[in-house]
Amino acid sequence: MKTKQELRSAYRQLRKNLKQEEVHANSKAINEQFLKWLGERGPLQHFHLFFPIDRFNEVNTFYIKDSLDKEGKTLYTSQVNKANTELETLKLPSEAEFFLDEWGIPVPQESIQVSPNKIEVVFVPLLAYDKSGHRVGFGKGFYDSFLGKLKPEVVKIGLSFYEPEESITPEAHDIPLNYCITPKKVFTF
Repeated sequence: MKTKQELRSAYRQLRKNLKQEEVHANSKAINEQFLKWLGERGPLQHFHLFFPIDRFNEVNTFYIKDSLDKEGKTLYTSQVNKANTELETLKLPSEAEFFLDEWGIPVPQESIQVSPNKIEVVFVPLLAYDKSGHRVGFGKGFYDSFLGKLKPEVVKIGLSFYEPEESITPEAHDIPLNYCITPKKVFTF
C-alpha cells in the first residue's frame, strides 16, 4: 500500500499531465453527475465550494457554482486566515468577481465572513481517495480542521477525475467523505 506522500506525488503528476481540454471536459462531466445526485436529494440549500488552482489542474468547480446559482442555492467558500492558519467561511454573492490570491486560489472580491453553521454540503478538494471515503489532500490539514468544526451531518463530497484507490490508511484527525463524484459515477461511502 502506498503512503500518503507517495499518493500525493503520483496524483500530482497524473494531474500535471492533463491537458486543459481534459480538465474542462471532465469538470463538466463531474458537474453533470453532481446535478443527477442533487436531483435525488431534495431541498439542500447551503453549499460550500472550493475553487480550483489552475496550475494544479484541479476540478473546475465554477461549473458547479454556475449550476447552483441557477438553482438559487446559497453558496459559501473559504479563505485561509494567515494569523491562525484556519479556513474562514465566506458567503458568496451570486455575481461574485474573483481574483487570485498568492497561492493561485480564486477568492471572491466581495464576500461576507459568516459562521459555517448553515452549511449542508461541502465540496472537499483532494488528490486521491479510497473505497472507504478516506482522502489524501495537499497535506496542510486545512480541510480536516474545517470539517471537524461543522455539524456531523454535513455532507462531504470529494471531486476527482480518477477512480478510488483500494485503501488509504487514515490518520486520527482525518474525516472521511460521504461521496466522491467522478466524470463517470458517484461513489458512496
